[in-house]
Amino acid sequence: MSDDHDSSVATIDQLVDALIDREGDYVANPADRGGATRFGITEAVARVHGYGGTMAALPRGEAAAIYRRLYWLRPGYDAIATRAPLIAAEMFDTGANMGPAVATTFLQRSLTALNRNGRDYPDLVPDGRSGPRTLAALDAFLALRGATGEIVLLRALDALQGERYLRLAERRPANEAFLYGWLANRIGKK
Repeated sequence: MSDDHDSSVATIDQLVDALIDREGDYVANPADRGGATRFGITEAVARVHGYGGTMAALPRGEAAAIYRRLYWLRPGYDAIATRAPLIAAEMFDTGANMGPAVATTFLQRSLTALNRNGRDYPDLVPDGRSGPRTLAALDAFLALRGATGEIVLLRALDALQGERYLRLAERRPANEAFLYGWLANRIGKK
């Protein structure tokens, strides 16, 4: 998210459509451990959610339903959206790309690092679940820091995401094929 972001709040439908557009159509890159994907949905995820056809034919509506269910509602990002819609958009995008537990852990780590040694709210255990303690910490942070705090928190989330991409490329050279696109299309782009 950049400083010149639009002040309008995206709906989940808009977030899903933008994500599907970024992810693109059918891809079967042999370097991708996720295997064949369509609209960013891996075959394994599609199968778990009841899709039995070929990945090249996965309907856009089915992909959108999976994104809403698995990457928005299940991790509780709808509850985050009522407090901080820009943070929720970031969490959704990161969660769809890295898994919701990773995205939520990024939020928990960031909130803990920004709590001024526990003076503002208690430290969080980075467990990858956005439950009542995480939401309370987010509420306290936003009450203290306001709209500017939301931008700073977005920067912290992007920093953690970018560091993870670099680490993935360093640990597995085949991921270098994806690093440029990850950085170009995921960091600061929601």
